[in-house]
Amino acid sequence: MFCWMDLETHDPDGTAAYFSQTLGWRFEVDEQDWRKAVKISVDGHLIGGVSDLTNPVYSPGTPAHIAYYLAVDDVDRSTATAEANGARVVVPPFEAGDQGRLATVIDPFGAAFSLWQRAGFAGWTFPPGLPGAPRRVVLACARPDDARRFYEETTGAPLPGADFVLSAGSAPPRWELAVEAPGPCGERVSSPEGLTFRVYG
Repeated sequence: MFCWMDLETHDPDGTAAYFSQTLGWRFEVDEQDWRKAVKISVDGHLIGGVSDLTNPVYSPGTPAHIAYYLAVDDVDRSTATAEANGARVVVPPFEAGDQGRLATVIDPFGAAFSLWQRAGFAGWTFPPGLPGAPRRVVLACARPDDARRFYEETTGAPLPGADFVLSAGSAPPRWELAVEAPGPCGERVSSPEGLTFRVYG
């Protein structure tokens, strides 16, 4: 299942202020992390991190986006399966410190995602229905049934908590997180940079 997200932004302070106000997320530097990374939590439960795209490690012109992480038992095997089924490997499997093993791919439909094999860090652990917490992850693309099959083959099982829907018109394929929060069901909240989530009250 999906287990983490990373908000990749050119304006970390503005992004934190926006989502703190709209979704009640808390943004804090993780003093236990040697990188002093900014982590996002809801009621004490970690749900994601923040990456500053103005850092020189990122290619100039990288657009703001949200990276989603999918937990698997074996990153190398899942990456090879994804590639055999038409995905393009962008970042080959590597060790993410002592936290786990990671790879990033673009699926055959054009949506990017990362594969995560836990070591020290499991990812999302929060009670169901927690306000502000992830509820579902939705992939909107032109071929949702094919996408569902691709992800089941890549992970070796159906994805609980993931939906595959037909994208509107010529919209590019993209993952979108549905969040437990007050508001009309399906309403979108979008930061000034276009980092978007759906609200499910």
